[in-house]
Amino acid sequence: MAEPHDLTALEQAAAVARGELSSLDLVEHHLRRVDALGDTVGAFVTVTAKLAREAARAADAAPADRRGPLHGVPTAIKDLTLTAGVRTTFGSAAFADFVPPVDADVTRFIRAAGLISLGKTTTSELGCSLYSETLVAPPARNPWALAYTAGGSSGGAAAAVAAGLVPVAQGSDGGGSLRIPASLCGLVGYKPSRGVVSGGPLGFGAFGLPTSGPIGRTVADVAALLDVLAQPVPGEPYLPPPPPPGGYLGAARVADPGRLRVGRFTTPMLADEPVHPDCVAAVDRAAALLTAAGHQVVEVPAPLGPQVWPLFEIVWYVLALAPVPPERETALLPLTRFLRSRAAGIDAGTLTATLGEIQAQVRLGARRTAGCDLLLCPTLAAAQAPVGWFTQGRTPEEDFDRQRRFSPYCAVFNVTGEPSVSLPVGVTAEGLPVGVLLTGRYGDDARLIATAGQLEHSSGGWDQHPAIWRSVGSANVNGSGVGRSPR
Repeated sequence: MAEPHDLTALEQAAAVARGELSSLDLVEHHLRRVDALGDTVGAFVTVTAKLAREAARAADAAPADRRGPLHGVPTAIKDLTLTAGVRTTFGSAAFADFVPPVDADVTRFIRAAGLISLGKTTTSELGCSLYSETLVAPPARNPWALAYTAGGSSGGAAAAVAAGLVPVAQGSDGGGSLRIPASLCGLVGYKPSRGVVSGGPLGFGAFGLPTSGPIGRTVADVAALLDVLAQPVPGEPYLPPPPPPGGYLGAARVADPGRLRVGRFTTPMLADEPVHPDCVAAVDRAAALLTAAGHQVVEVPAPLGPQVWPLFEIVWYVLALAPVPPERETALLPLTRFLRSRAAGIDAGTLTATLGEIQAQVRLGARRTAGCDLLLCPTLAAAQAPVGWFTQGRTPEEDFDRQRRFSPYCAVFNVTGEPSVSLPVGVTAEGLPVGVLLTGRYGDDARLIATAGQLEHSSGGWDQHPAIWRSVGSANVNGSGVGRSPR
């Protein structure tokens, strides 16, 4: 019979609702896995076992009429996300002992929904890179092949989910930071439309590029966590689109977006870079599945091209200017110091002009793909990258350029604000995951999620597990197994 971690997040919650498992059972089971595998895959910076057990007991005592679809399920919160009373390092030795006095809005929502955080997941320093290799935690490694990176900046979240340490996790995405790790680790990583998820209560919004979002093994789990995160908050700078009837989970379960026109392209947008054949093959497979489902897939030009990179580059430099106490600047990694030094030479007029020109380019790009309901492209230009591939023997400038060439697609959709999801459609010859990027119209998250659910069904399901999944011995909490047979 299945182990608790074999169950999806929704199945775990259903087992709690039926009385087959308690939330405390699930927390203890997953904490054992964290203890056994957490450092191996570099999933966590801080594990909050005591707090998790207390929260699980409270969840078990909650009345049935106050329990949502994910009540009692273990999860984790990214180490960039404020969590009151819990060490939050932002992936940096400069903040190694920082304990926030307040929660991020999404942290409150997760707790209110009855999910139980097991701790803070590994991230890149200040979210500045697409790999998670810092001085405050082991590097986030891909559970499918430990020599490879789990990506970033939500690399620890992806490693935790792919290794079965939690079934679903919160992350954030300012330039691909959920979708890149999802592609590398064989998961579903979802960046919502701008405004769907609150970025409060602190911060200036970083020009609307970053947003919190979910990462999980199935579209339904991801949609259920998005329903938790997508709560209206007064004072947010971006007006959220209305949620669909039945919520995003309802859209995932129905999995019927209607007949769509899907624009397909593989040309990289932020770099003139050859695309690996495995990445193109994954797009071809997704296109075939979409066509078989009755959608029209047409070739379109890429919305933007490498000529816009100098504009994007200026914005990424400025985004590295998070407040850091001057006496702690020397504790920052070389890449972070490089980005901040470049940002120091950018004046307000240059930044304002750059943001205006980017928006003009986005308008032109939208006209190139007008008439398409969705866009389909690779998530990355290469399927995988080893741990240290961006940094070892590289200057910070070379590191940054390698990142651009590795991920020349995702960041464009942070600028447009459109919803975008990486789906684990492909596989390399070595059996490692390859993602494709599916992007919807701004505010049309429900249709994007419904299409993702449809693709998942037609693919035969994406809840596949790496070998490390079974490396921890059997520990059924009630001795009888739960739910269904293991995959």
